[in-house]
Amino acid sequence: MKENALEMCLIYKRVDLRKKYLDNMSQKVYTFCDIGEVGIMTQSIDSKVVSRIYGMNRGWVFTTTHFLDLGNRTAVAKTLERLAGSGTIRRLARGLYDYPEKHPVLGELPANYERIAQALAGRDSLKIQPSGAYAANLLGLTDQVPARIVFLTDGGNKTVQVKNQQIVLKRTTPKNMATAGDVSGLVIQALRYLGKDHVDDKTIGILKKRLTGIDKRRLMRDLRYAPAWIGSIFRQLQE
Repeated sequence: MKENALEMCLIYKRVDLRKKYLDNMSQKVYTFCDIGEVGIMTQSIDSKVVSRIYGMNRGWVFTTTHFLDLGNRTAVAKTLERLAGSGTIRRLARGLYDYPEKHPVLGELPANYERIAQALAGRDSLKIQPSGAYAANLLGLTDQVPARIVFLTDGGNKTVQVKNQQIVLKRTTPKNMATAGDVSGLVIQALRYLGKDHVDDKTIGILKKRLTGIDKRRLMRDLRYAPAWIGSIFRQLQE
């Protein structure tokens, strides 16, 4: 009886060990499959992100939000980090990248500020409007590009530092954004920056040369969005 009991005990132990071994093997197989699936998924996200970037023109500025339809935020962020590390794209600031334009002699060109602002405004193409000193600079009314470039927006407030330039998105009223993207909006913001007492004949002359006939007609169409003193300048520009 003792011998039979001992034999049965050994059989049970062998069965138990075999079961544990098979369980461990199953776990390893499942783990291997999971890793493989993750690898395939990552590879798929990488290729889709690269395809979208190459499908855009050089100079395109973007954030992770431009790719969230391709994968989750963490996976997309890691893909962009890898692409920046390989030199395919350029990291401008945390979470902000561009597909840089290249000059045959100068190499990679600086990113366009308006494209940066548009990327920060979001993938839903919220409106942006250059304002302050930057608006005046774009029209040739000032010579220096300011260290702090401000854009008005109908989105949220954001600030990002790109090398020596600080790009600011500042939420404003619907009236200020009514002319966003139009020359009239640019002129309104530039003149506001200069101020009523600092707009002289030289300023008027520069604007007359800079603006086309179509631009000037546009100013008159958007007259209702300008303060009275700027409206008066709009009329002078028609002469």
